[in-house]
Amino acid sequence: MRNSEWGMWNMRSRSNPKLTMVTTVVILCSMKTVSKSRLKARMLEYFREVEATGEPLIVTDHGRETLEVRPVQKRSTAQEVLAAYAAAGSSNLPAPEELMEPLPADEWEALRENDGAP
Repeated sequence: MRNSEWGMWNMRSRSNPKLTMVTTVVILCSMKTVSKSRLKARMLEYFREVEATGEPLIVTDHGRETLEVRPVQKRSTAQEVLAAYAAAGSSNLPAPEELMEPLPADEWEALRENDGAP
């Protein structure tokens, strides 16, 4: 267990068979922090660690958290999002080709009025 994690494990006695065994596991994970000066000296090492673990890194300036370094999340394509909605049973979704058609002028105006945009 790394220094950024704390663990606690409790179990009731097994000596009495009438007692039900209860296991409690508490893990408090805090993000790893590093000062700007230390990051500057070992930046590639920290970047590789973030890539390998997927855990963010907090950068501090005089003890104050200022930046967060984290891996890039994979972005879903429109087709993947629509397929996920369809798989979830959302039947009120328009067909993908309908999404690319322009809105009629009256619907466009109604949306602009409700949005409050100029």
